[in-house]
Amino acid sequence: MTAAQGAGCAALFDVDGTLVDTNHLHVTCWWEAFRQAGHRVSTHAVHRAIGLPSADLIGHLLGEDRDKDEDEQISAAHQALYGTYAERLAPLDGAGDLLRELAGRGWRTVLVTSAGGRELEALKRAIDADDAITATASADDVSAGKPAPEPVRHALDLAEVDPGGAVFVGDSVWDMRSATRAGVRPVALLSGGIPHADLREAGAVEVHRDPADLLAHLAASVFERVRRD
Repeated sequence: MTAAQGAGCAALFDVDGTLVDTNHLHVTCWWEAFRQAGHRVSTHAVHRAIGLPSADLIGHLLGEDRDKDEDEQISAAHQALYGTYAERLAPLDGAGDLLRELAGRGWRTVLVTSAGGRELEALKRAIDADDAITATASADDVSAGKPAPEPVRHALDLAEVDPGGAVFVGDSVWDMRSATRAGVRPVALLSGGIPHADLREAGAVEVHRDPADLLAHLAASVFERVRRD
């Protein structure tokens, strides 16, 4: 496929757990943040909630009847703990190569993430493929985060592509539901630690091991079907 053949198509990517190996760091930091606030939340429960915006993650784990005055404290503790890893974040195998390959084929690549500021800068440094990234859609730019469709719709606007011309790649059930609700084909990666069956049930049309595995099977993937359509 040449660059001209890929024109008018958008590859939308979640970042944490999809392009950068951060999910288990987030789990540990959220677990400690909850513990410091006096809450016992299992690491398993935290892991299943990763991918939600901070406020939604706290609500999902503590319930709507919680003391919401604690939310800011918990979120700040998580941010401070996670920030200690900023200079040591590692990309998942093939992450930068996948973005560059798609960009070279004419795809507009957009990051769809709840990260912002220094956290986003650290993630992009880890990926090391700024030349292949068309735009970044942050949760700060929309009224609702994943699994609502707004983040994906915002990414489509930035790419100037209709839903039928896009593919969304993520690692969580929240990613799959957000993409599905936005009318975009969702592709899942197992690199975030969520089971294959859960990702399929949430709407994934394909499941790959990690970015390198998707890159190796790109020619036979949904990306090629979207390009032909």
